[in-house]
Amino acid sequence: MKSKMPETMRVKLRVNGKEYVLDVPPDERLVDTLRYRLGYTSVKEGCGRGECGSCIVLVNGLPRHSCLTLTATLDGAEILTVEGLAPEGKLHAIQVAFLETRGVQCGFCTRHSCC
Repeated sequence: MKSKMPETMRVKLRVNGKEYVLDVPPDERLVDTLRYRLGYTSVKEGCGRGECGSCIVLVNGLPRHSCLTLTATLDGAEILTVEGLAPEGKLHAIQVAFLETRGVQCGFCTRHSCC
């Protein structure tokens, strides 16, 4: 007899210092959870294959492609997005560097006008 996969899984996440308890499908990607459930729009999906880096967030202090990470595997994790870099309204050094050098994240959205 095959065991049935649960329709949703409960996960507790701390995103940019804020606690969330969510019921997510086992196959929901972190990029989708962050953007569409929680509204963190700095997390973008460029290639969907982990190549471009548009979706990278810090998970427990380490960079992770959110397009390749299932939210259900992150129970208890601490996640930091670009929105969390400057919680007091001051720009983080990384943000300042992007502004000073006129840097773009990966260039995908500037070429395709989709983001």
